[in-house]
Amino acid sequence: MLTINPKEIEITKLHHYLLGAIGPRPIAFASTIDVNGIPNLSPFSFFNVFSANPPILVFSPARSGRTGATKNTFDNVKATKEVVINVVNFDIVQQMSLSSSPYDASIDEFIKSGLTPIPSETIQPFRVKESPVQFECKVNEIIELGQNGGAGNLVICEVLRIHINEKVLDEKRMIDQHKIDLVSRMGGNWYCRADKNSMFEIQKPLTTIGIGVDQIPRAIRNSSILSGNDLGLLGSIEVLPTAQEITNYDAPKGERHQVAKDLLAKGETINAWKVLLK
Repeated sequence: MLTINPKEIEITKLHHYLLGAIGPRPIAFASTIDVNGIPNLSPFSFFNVFSANPPILVFSPARSGRTGATKNTFDNVKATKEVVINVVNFDIVQQMSLSSSPYDASIDEFIKSGLTPIPSETIQPFRVKESPVQFECKVNEIIELGQNGGAGNLVICEVLRIHINEKVLDEKRMIDQHKIDLVSRMGGNWYCRADKNSMFEIQKPLTTIGIGVDQIPRAIRNSSILSGNDLGLLGSIEVLPTAQEITNYDAPKGERHQVAKDLLAKGETINAWKVLLK
């Protein structure tokens, strides 16, 4: 196990460790405007949603690790208190990357990236037409975490308007996670695409209270075949099958733990328990 004291490592290495370990990170494609009316567009992966009531997004345009200088985006939000946060899907990922080039503050990244600026309804910065979801935000607060290179600046934004391309909605008028085709940031030059090959579904235990892994018999817990995920599934049920249900179940042939593992992979958690308790 490699153990690191952040105070004893150079910032560039620390930065790489942080970004390599914490991901995938959603991308805030931030559109701002300076005091002279010049648009700016830049992506930031220190970003997430933190509240629904009020709707709050937070992103961090950190200081340059090399020079300590602030980003144009940070200077703009500090001066104008407005920003559009556009989400990034696979269709615009290369243009988004291009916009992150260290252009001078006088350069309009909409023009450089080839993306289309469209007016917002409540604030001055433009929205990115090609982005599937655009959040018009006012800046409630900016928390500067330091003055040295690599220091973050938390920009706390309140959402005033949300614009959603209807092409990414499902029949219930909610966002379809397959249609939106989001991308996220990993370490180094790597990104991650949230498509059908990488996404999987887990039912949230919002109203159920599972028995817990601690209630699984030790012989099962210590299995060399069942993984931690398998044990998590076994511990998620609320009630064990009855003796009658276990007796009546026509279990597939094979080694019990392997058969149970195969059933768990198919979502048959109760049947897996029946096999394990036979």
